[in-house]
Amino acid sequence: MTSTTTTSPALDLMFPEELISPEVTSQLPPELHIRPLASTDYQRGHLSVLSVLSVVNDLGEAAWVSQFHAMRATPRTYYSIVIVDKPTDKIVGVGSIFIERKFLRGLGSVGHIEDIAVDKSQQGKKLGLRIIHALTYISENSGCYKTILNCSDANIPFYQKCGFVQKENEMAKYAPERSHSPRL
Repeated sequence: MTSTTTTSPALDLMFPEELISPEVTSQLPPELHIRPLASTDYQRGHLSVLSVLSVVNDLGEAAWVSQFHAMRATPRTYYSIVIVDKPTDKIVGVGSIFIERKFLRGLGSVGHIEDIAVDKSQQGKKLGLRIIHALTYISENSGCYKTILNCSDANIPFYQKCGFVQKENEMAKYAPERSHSPRL
């Protein structure tokens, strides 16, 4: 049984699997597989892994699948990846990068890394590092002139180990809580 060809062809992926770093893939233990998010990953526990980071409002599988398709409908913009435990077919790590097109730097692009999370049972195995490297690889191979991420002060040493440097400050203004889904 090979790690890539037995499961991936049947999956409806967010982007082509070839965009995942071969180096990162080779650094994972044999029971784990890194790949793009699939339209069926709601059932594999995508949201439960994200809940390690923050409150997750589960609006149900249909809403999740709709969001997946909306993100995929914007080519070369959203790249969500997962690490799957092959024996259980459950997601144990997640991360995303979105590519922002700019007017600056000769119409350059910036990669924004977001939502890095590893299931509590898998923490300490360098999976977060592998996810960061895989997303940085996508950013660099998409022609981004920089890759940025936001983190808490406690996570700065981890991201420095990943090759990031602390730069500038971030400000945020959160919208008031709403009881309905956003309208666009």
